[in-house]
Amino acid sequence: MKWTKFKIKTLTDAEDIIISTLYDIGLEGAQIEDKVPLTAWEKEQMFVDILPDGPEDDGIAWLSFFVEEREGSGPAEGSSYPLLVLGGEDITAEAILEKVEAELEELRAFMDIGEGTVAVEETEDIDWINNWKQYFHQFAIDDVLVVPSWEKIETEGKMVLHIDPGTAFGTGMHDTTQLCIRALRRFVTKKTALLDVGTGSGILAILALMFGAKSAVGTDLDPCAIEAVRENKEANGIADEDFRLIIGNIITDKEVQDEVGYERYDIVAANILAEVLTELTPVIVRQLKRGGIYITSGIIDDKEDVVVRAVKEAGLEVLEVNYQGEWVSVIARKN
Repeated sequence: MKWTKFKIKTLTDAEDIIISTLYDIGLEGAQIEDKVPLTAWEKEQMFVDILPDGPEDDGIAWLSFFVEEREGSGPAEGSSYPLLVLGGEDITAEAILEKVEAELEELRAFMDIGEGTVAVEETEDIDWINNWKQYFHQFAIDDVLVVPSWEKIETEGKMVLHIDPGTAFGTGMHDTTQLCIRALRRFVTKKTALLDVGTGSGILAILALMFGAKSAVGTDLDPCAIEAVRENKEANGIADEDFRLIIGNIITDKEVQDEVGYERYDIVAANILAEVLTELTPVIVRQLKRGGIYITSGIIDDKEDVVVRAVKEAGLEVLEVNYQGEWVSVIARKN
């Protein structure tokens, strides 16, 4: 499927009003590119691993709107671009451009929209899918080198984890994931049976196995995890029998709890938001063996006390609390 993109150069302060205004002429949804830093709340709600350090905010924003091209059509009559479909009706790119420029001129009358220039170009789905690759490159977490499939290994002498972020899950770049990885590095042994709750891309379970764990089970609510885990197991030579994935809610679904098993795991890792950890913790203690280690992360610093309290109330002993950036990891033991 092909699309025509209308890309507007404006100011960050004008983003919302331009998006709202162009919605009224049928341009729904916008891709926003700016350098505004994420707030702590936004990071917590996103809970993704790809959070690259960006340049300083310069107040400039790029808004891209995508309009589907009429399938099988060549250039529209009198147009340099294919015929487009907007609101179920055929329309030329030039006609949309004229509408957009007219709306921007009206906005200029009462607010600063910066340049307000509009560029038109053709694009495809694959451009959207791969666009984020420019932000993700190989990086090291202590002695582990995380390498995406499109890059060559540049550093020798490190354990190599091959992983692609895809569109749904993370990579290990996020502070919360790194806190978990460092904890796993210290606690995993050759006898370790690991349970990874909210496994996503499977990165924690895969690394635990690479660190020497005997077996791993991952759970996730999102069926997208099936393909993500399959691809990452294959990329890292992990056998299916060593890492099993279960889709479902271990907090509320008794069948999932039964399938996962009770008092079976030496380590339970959960890199999930604090609100979920408070519900998960009293349930997951039944999956842990006596003496088992509970590694939690995904905790923004102002939620530390909430998670520590939930861990203690579940009868676990808090062994340590670790920090990285704005994030916290609580490690506990079932005695």
